[in-house]
Amino acid sequence: MSGYEPEDRELFERAAIELYEALVQEGGIAPDDARFADGTDTKAALDLLAELNLVQLDQRATLWRPLEPAGVQSRVVTPLSNEGARLLDESARWAKAFQSLSHTWRRSPVAESSGPFTYLHNEAINPYLTALVGEAEEELLTAQPQAGRDAQSIATAALRDTEALDRGLTMRILYQHSARRSAITQKYVAAVTSRGAEVRTLDEFFNRMIVVDRRVAVIPAADTLATAVVVREPAVVAYLIDVFERAWARGRSFAASEESAVKEIAAEQRSMTIRMLIAGHADAVSAKRLGVSPRTYAGYVADLKAEYDADTRFQLGYTMGSTGISGNERSEESAESDQAEK
Repeated sequence: MSGYEPEDRELFERAAIELYEALVQEGGIAPDDARFADGTDTKAALDLLAELNLVQLDQRATLWRPLEPAGVQSRVVTPLSNEGARLLDESARWAKAFQSLSHTWRRSPVAESSGPFTYLHNEAINPYLTALVGEAEEELLTAQPQAGRDAQSIATAALRDTEALDRGLTMRILYQHSARRSAITQKYVAAVTSRGAEVRTLDEFFNRMIVVDRRVAVIPAADTLATAVVVREPAVVAYLIDVFERAWARGRSFAASEESAVKEIAAEQRSMTIRMLIAGHADAVSAKRLGVSPRTYAGYVADLKAEYDADTRFQLGYTMGSTGISGNERSEESAESDQAEK
């Protein structure tokens, strides 16, 4: 190896080349030149050029002078080329070895007994997802409820998904409306949408799901994130894709920031809160369905009490019931609007 990292090459491209050209044009630059102040890119570039033996101080130590670059180029580039060839050969050997394992697995009774479903537990989930997405060739569909995701898991997903997008995959991601208020989710969305992904949000609760190339789906087992189920049964995968597409059609673009869109999203969350209240769900359950904290959900309920001038939830329910409020009004309005357009 040459011992030089990508950040060295970036510095070389960003500042060292320009400095070398200045040294050639000016015939040399004094060591005490203001451009070489400590902490500047130019000083770092000078140190790199000196390390590469592309510049040297003259005998009187009065000027930094440029040197011929040809020999330096071969000293840096040749080891990298050799290492690249070695890595290509090594990756081919690994691929051949894993191909043998795949044949062994497919012929085994274990593979026959596991069928189209594989269960993954705890620490095995993320590495499997990374490998699965790494093998994707065309498309990723992802549904992610806001609950249960921390900064580390989102950072891992961002790295995995941006690499997939950079390979040319298409990606659609569905969140709950509450994700719009998460700073780390906003950063993730900015990273993937800048590479071509589409992101929408929905008021309703849904379970997490990843579908790769419309042939493999990964979903949680029951109501726990500690176990995931890998589904390869074509009929089940097709059903999950249909569920995703229906939810996607109702979603709103994450990028929508115009006043009308913001009002619509707020109205949808309000309607969902009303439906949770009428159904009689506990606050913890309702908060999860909305993808918010119990405290935030309590704030939604307090807003409804103020809106309907109710002191208790009983009064609130009675008032809404007597005026025919069900929480489904916006869905009915949307259906009527769609019918009118037809």
